[in-house]
Amino acid sequence: MSRLRKLTEWYFSKRTAPYLLIVLMDCFFFYLVWITTYVIFVGGHDTLASFWPLMGTLTIFLIPLLIFFKVFHTYSVVVRYSSFVDLLRIIYAVACAGVVQFGLHFLTNALDPALADTRTVQIVVASGGLMVLMIFVRLVVKFLYDNTYLTDKAVPVFIYGIKAGGVGLAKNLRNEKPSRFVVKGFISHDSSLTYTSLMGEKIYPVDENLSAVLMKNKIKAVMVSPLRNEKFRHDQKLQDYIIGAGVKIYMASQASEWDPQSGSTPNLKEVKIEDLLPREQIEVDMDSVGALLKGKKILITGSAGSIGSELVRQIAHYGPRAMMLIDQAESPQHDVRLEMARNYPDIEVETMVTSICHGTRMEKTFAAFRPDYVFHAAAYKHVPMMEYNPTEAVLNNVHGTQVIADLSVKYGVKKFVMISTDKAVNPTNVMGCSKRICEIYCQSLNKAEQDGKVKGETQFITTRFGNVLGSNGSVIPLFERQIRNGGPVTVTDPNIVRYFMLIPEACKLVLEAGTKGHGGEIFVFDMGEPVKIADLAKRMIMLSGAEGVEIKFTGLREGEKLYEEVLSTYEGTLPSFHEKIRIAKVREYDYDTCCQQLEKLTATAKTYDSMATVKVMKEIVPEYISNNSAYTVLDKK
Repeated sequence: MSRLRKLTEWYFSKRTAPYLLIVLMDCFFFYLVWITTYVIFVGGHDTLASFWPLMGTLTIFLIPLLIFFKVFHTYSVVVRYSSFVDLLRIIYAVACAGVVQFGLHFLTNALDPALADTRTVQIVVASGGLMVLMIFVRLVVKFLYDNTYLTDKAVPVFIYGIKAGGVGLAKNLRNEKPSRFVVKGFISHDSSLTYTSLMGEKIYPVDENLSAVLMKNKIKAVMVSPLRNEKFRHDQKLQDYIIGAGVKIYMASQASEWDPQSGSTPNLKEVKIEDLLPREQIEVDMDSVGALLKGKKILITGSAGSIGSELVRQIAHYGPRAMMLIDQAESPQHDVRLEMARNYPDIEVETMVTSICHGTRMEKTFAAFRPDYVFHAAAYKHVPMMEYNPTEAVLNNVHGTQVIADLSVKYGVKKFVMISTDKAVNPTNVMGCSKRICEIYCQSLNKAEQDGKVKGETQFITTRFGNVLGSNGSVIPLFERQIRNGGPVTVTDPNIVRYFMLIPEACKLVLEAGTKGHGGEIFVFDMGEPVKIADLAKRMIMLSGAEGVEIKFTGLREGEKLYEEVLSTYEGTLPSFHEKIRIAKVREYDYDTCCQQLEKLTATAKTYDSMATVKVMKEIVPEYISNNSAYTVLDKK
């Protein structure tokens, strides 16, 4: 057996057999089958007696066969990769040649007495025998090739999906050499197909026995058909069956771009927990967005952060004239500078390390750069940290936003897009309230321009959304670290829920809202279904395969609430240009009154008196009711 394996490995390591060699092999099969058929019908003695006339006639019969081999492209495929379609080509070619040979039979009867008794049945038998032999040889070659590279390291897998996507994925996995995976079965929701076969492997139903089936068959991974990604994300019961059996899950990262008939294997990767969250795929017309950004000067604050850096990448893709990137975090900003120099050397990019609160520095920057668009992502965002540092939240988030917004008006910025948060709705913490005040100022400034109170044409647009997966300090990286360290995984409350969105998705929606908004809107993103954080932690532990990792409930942190809101109960929404983007209907604020309030707030923050600062914040945003915080005393009447 080992010698056979070495021989097949040697053969298949060589270049594909020459076209002529395959043709000669099939010609040999033709003569072999016809002579054998003739022996069966007329006997060996008569065959030897008329051997050379017979060979002459068979050579004539061979000509139409070669012609139809060419017509049906029988040799356009490498033998070891033969598929069902390729085998059909052989059948078509031999059948058509048989019809022509039947016509030639009458001519050869007159020329060759040895074939005088040849009947139609002989042509049918010979043609059938040739089909069988040619197909058999190709299947043997394919079998040897497939099993030669099926190493002990090949991972046994099930495939979820039995239609075009699942079948296409199975075929492509089998054609991979050397084989990384070996398909052992399929999973389907179609109960009528339970335990039937597909491509020689059983189809198993999605039920409570699936975990046991996976373990019994020693399955190490489940491959999700790229055309079933969305359905799989929403089927948490199926996910739990698979994860509960200790089986890994692989999904395609670019499912929408894969063609099952392409012959290529999609880019499969082991899933992370964010891949399994039930999110509808968000489609954004980025071409129209890119057309608006192309050739423009773009200024981005907070450019080194999770959202800001992704905005930098997405905007750079569309060829802006120049980019000004501002952030006070030196090391991450340095990384952004190197990335831009490496990936977009033709774009004029300046990276600045400074605070947006430095009014003089920002003034000089705006005067020199003259941006067309400003994307304002700079902000302190961590709820517990800002609860302990409210004066810094005001000075950076509120005063910094006021500085950038005022300079945008002064220097003729076309659009100012501010990144806000769902924590600004009915805020229960300092961070959320600071962002709500930013929203109020931008909206009031936009209205003041429209009313002629402020001279300017800048359109102020606010985008509001929840947590983004994988952002700095988000819960998923924290859980991953805790699981690697053996636990415990810390969750504040068993009932706490949050909305999640991927960073690239959020940034696409920001760009579309920012470029297509007309000014004064607060755009609210559809975040899908909220996720229970305790369930998220459990699934991450199961997915990691770690044992003995416990979940510890630590209690709500200061300023934290169980349920984040995207809209307050007093707000309604209006539709926009995108089904995933709504326009919030919020109370309008007078610009002059707002300026007076912000002046008082900033002056109070500069005294670094936390309680006094929060008191002024509550005056500006009456719906700000502190939760589990030292500032709840200010809410008592």
